[in-house]
Amino acid sequence: MEERISSRKNPLLQQVKKLLTSRSERRKTGLFVADGTKLLEEAVKYWPGLQTVILSEGVQAQVPEHVRVVRVPEDVMASISPMEAPQGALFLGKLPQPQKLVPQRGMLILDGVQDPGNVGTILRTADAMDVPVVLLDGCADPWSWKVIRSTMGAVFRTPVVQAGWEEVLTACREAGIPIGVTALSDRAVDIRTAKVADMALVIGSEGRGVRQEVLDNADYELIIPMNPHCESLNAAIAAAIVMWEIRRS
Repeated sequence: MEERISSRKNPLLQQVKKLLTSRSERRKTGLFVADGTKLLEEAVKYWPGLQTVILSEGVQAQVPEHVRVVRVPEDVMASISPMEAPQGALFLGKLPQPQKLVPQRGMLILDGVQDPGNVGTILRTADAMDVPVVLLDGCADPWSWKVIRSTMGAVFRTPVVQAGWEEVLTACREAGIPIGVTALSDRAVDIRTAKVADMALVIGSEGRGVRQEVLDNADYELIIPMNPHCESLNAAIAAAIVMWEIRRS
């Protein structure tokens, strides 16, 4: 049976606002919030931790019987939705248990990629290409609503692994997996000539690139060939090219 909430001060709606804006609140409660009817469909298919669905008047959704369904007026939905034009569906889900790092050849490592759109797009592309991804410290929270939205539901289908650099470095060394980094340096070799499928590949942050600590421990420096007058590529585009090379090589 659906519940109806009309007060913007309702505790559930206040919790939604906190979860949308605070990473620490998500960690403390073990919950995330996502927005959109398409994402809700993906969560119903793939996410066993779906907990609560909030719908505007007139919006319909098929959800499992155990999921709490709350109906709110459109103006209330507009007050809690992070979108300028709300689709009329918000939902809360349980965060997954931390995923264990399993070093693999051909995996992608994100170092300080902070833009939610870039992280989400990379996770979406990785899901499509079946490339494992590890998020190092400093990356955007994969369970923020902006990242979830940019993944278009891929975050519900493919496990997200988060780890510290030392842990990743040790694991790769023990497994005998060389580490390659994308870098604009005189030592960097054309990525098309490297056996990237045998490596773990690092993509750096939008502003500073790969950290010096990571560069110092890399076995290979790689460059994506581009027009000489271009300085760099968007992190998500660079990651897509790297993943294409991983699958191709």
